[in-house]
Amino acid sequence: MLTDNALQILNDRYLLNRNPKETPDELFRRVAKYVANAEETNKDIWEQKFYEIMSNLAFLPNSPTLMNAGLENGQLSACFVLPVEDSLEAIFTTLKNAALIHQSGGGTGYNFSKLRPKDDLVSSSGGTSSGPIAFMKIYDSATEYVKQGGKRRGANMGILNISHPDIEEFIVSKSDGTSLQNFNISIGITDSFMKAVSKDKDWKLVNPRTQKIQKVVRASKLWNSITREAWKTGDPGLIFLDTINKNNPIPEQGRIGSTNPCGEVPLLDYESCNLGSLNLTKIVKQEEGKVYIDWAKLDTHINVAIRFLDNVISVNHYLIPEVERISKANRKIGLGVMGWAELLIILGIPYASQEAVELGEKLMGFIKTKSYDASITLGKERGTFLTWKESLHEPAEPLRNATCNSIAPTGSISVIANTSYSIEPLYALHYKRVGILENKTQIEVNIFFIEKMKQLGLWNKQVEIEVMHTGSIKGLKSIPKEIKKLFETSMEISWEYHLLHQQAFQKYTDNAVSKTINLPETTMVKDVADIYWAAWERQLKGITIYRNNSRAHQILQHCGLNSGNYC
Repeated sequence: MLTDNALQILNDRYLLNRNPKETPDELFRRVAKYVANAEETNKDIWEQKFYEIMSNLAFLPNSPTLMNAGLENGQLSACFVLPVEDSLEAIFTTLKNAALIHQSGGGTGYNFSKLRPKDDLVSSSGGTSSGPIAFMKIYDSATEYVKQGGKRRGANMGILNISHPDIEEFIVSKSDGTSLQNFNISIGITDSFMKAVSKDKDWKLVNPRTQKIQKVVRASKLWNSITREAWKTGDPGLIFLDTINKNNPIPEQGRIGSTNPCGEVPLLDYESCNLGSLNLTKIVKQEEGKVYIDWAKLDTHINVAIRFLDNVISVNHYLIPEVERISKANRKIGLGVMGWAELLIILGIPYASQEAVELGEKLMGFIKTKSYDASITLGKERGTFLTWKESLHEPAEPLRNATCNSIAPTGSISVIANTSYSIEPLYALHYKRVGILENKTQIEVNIFFIEKMKQLGLWNKQVEIEVMHTGSIKGLKSIPKEIKKLFETSMEISWEYHLLHQQAFQKYTDNAVSKTINLPETTMVKDVADIYWAAWERQLKGITIYRNNSRAHQILQHCGLNSGNYC
């Protein structure tokens, strides 16, 4: 059931190095047994259910849970948001905490907007401040030398709000292609800034220390710089802070200013994210030669997964007291999906179609409803989350968890499950994955494509060679148009459909959706501007794009015939 690529990743990162080495089945047993420790009754029954849903690859939790469950002081959360306050002591206390988190397998998000700008007064020493970007570079260097779980470098999200005096420097902080390589960077955008851009108005940059206006710039000038840099390097992305906070489930606890490294979980300071994803290729059934979604099976998987994730919060080992306090008080979890593109292929629905978008909305609506039902059941059994009375869920929804759903990128776990990433379209029908395991390269060939070609009698040497070299069947005249449409790949699909899918899933996701709009190398800066603008208009919580070959190192790569990049 596990592919060679899955076994390679498991062997390198997840299986315990003991004698003899842990097997994948033993890994799933280890995780199931440990997470079931939260159960007061029927522990053996739930342990078996957790084992079955993971070993069947129908659901997988985030990587730290797979790596660390059952180990002494095992840290199980995927990611954290840490505060960055405007003092040297606070900055380096957070750096220490981040190093501990990275060492345990977690990632970190920060908003650096409270830091005074570069060259601002430091009264205690009579000197001047280094500014947020200088401290980000220190964090970046520390990350380089602290591997996650001892197996990979940490991941960071760095955010600076659009009103910070150093925003112009921040926008271009990764422009050289070498700086801040352990950071994704995003700009904290407000509705007022977007309105200023639309009316070509001035925009005030405010010193966070004095709250005085330090500089006035044209909003459109900042916007043009943002979209040009995103076109050039893929950074910065945008985080829409007002949209996030309109949907903040516990506004009394404060305004959310940051997210985890990939943007799918907006979090308060010290909150953690505990994530897992359902494999959508495992919820299909065949009747009379037709393929359907098995909604009853999906419901069962959701119930088991929500309980699993709530248990993780209870049995987790917390490295930082503040993280334990707020994580247990709010009990935020994020159940998402992987294999969306392949589910559509199984159903015979092209990704770039209104039918696919409508099904995505229906599917995520079902997942949210059933996730909330499961959380309410847990709330009755175990009690609501401690801050429920402060939340927007009170009194109608006596939930166990302040949030239940999140669409994560599923980078490693989708490889283990041998399915497509998250809600992304197929990157290519045949491609290579570079650098995910140090210097190793993995080759991926889409099994559903080959099966479909064989079923239709279209699989031959010409098709195989074309797919090996281009990752696509777009140029093959022998393939029917409807089959080409069904197997369109990421960069063959218009950005509008990428965004429509993100919007469809975001509608019923209480956290956020991590989605990268992969664009062809020929994409123009204006296209990036249009995408970013449309994302704001459609009330998305964040947006990330990546133009092919815009960075020297690219994890997913086509096997180009002319470039010499043979797979």
